[in-house]
Amino acid sequence: MSGGVLFLDEPFRALWAGQDPFAAVEALEGEVFRELEGRRTLRTEVAGRGYFVKIHRGVGWAEIIKNLLSLRLPVLGAENEWRAIRRLSEIGVDSMRAVAFGLRGSNPGRQHSFIVTEELAPTVSLEDYCLAWAKHPPAVRLKHALIRRVADMARKMHLAGVNHRDLYICHFLLHLDPAPTADRFRLSLIDLHRAQLRAKLPRRWRDKDLAALYFSALGIGLTRRDLLRFLGAYFAGPLRRTLREEAALLSHLASETRRLQLRFARKVAAGEMT
Repeated sequence: MSGGVLFLDEPFRALWAGQDPFAAVEALEGEVFRELEGRRTLRTEVAGRGYFVKIHRGVGWAEIIKNLLSLRLPVLGAENEWRAIRRLSEIGVDSMRAVAFGLRGSNPGRQHSFIVTEELAPTVSLEDYCLAWAKHPPAVRLKHALIRRVADMARKMHLAGVNHRDLYICHFLLHLDPAPTADRFRLSLIDLHRAQLRAKLPRRWRDKDLAALYFSALGIGLTRRDLLRFLGAYFAGPLRRTLREEAALLSHLASETRRLQLRFARKVAAGEMT
């Protein structure tokens, strides 16, 4: 391929040998999860193994300008996810494994890109796993271990200059093989297409991630002690000092949670939540 970026690992290196990978990825079939004019997401199988495929065909300049005028950074293609997966792997945060990535085109509005990742299975999202906690509390040691692991993953990610922008508990997958216990379990962070990477993460983006995480965990029966346990693990220092130095963060969590609740309610009312 002349120009652009291309990475192919097995089985796609052999499967697409001698083909245009951008045409080959468009020809993949499977269960389609999202089909928009500029983006397609599907699950496919190759030799009995599952893979998730995200194809970006360019969002167009009108969409880019619309996002910028709304003070939002547009997602131009698959490169964000590709770079974020590699960064998380470097710092020891479990995520997806990319087996194919391609990017071509210099026009941001018309770039063609794709990423293929191995399916993480069997897994369950933390949102689903914790759904009944409010009425049926889990084993205390396992709950505490999960809180500490989520805090540690977020801390490592932020220290490495990465912010997720959708850091909800539904994007943490708990692996079910072997069955998770307090002493042995694995969590993987997914859905990194909106992630941002910098040399150093600005505090406002750190706080937005933490507010989203806090908001998404409100309904699972966590206590104030659980929140303090998370803060202690995330900041890795004396809790009293953390509460003093991060008073602005705690205030932001409350105000941002109210904002997210209103935004969620508007989406529900508009029928945007499916």
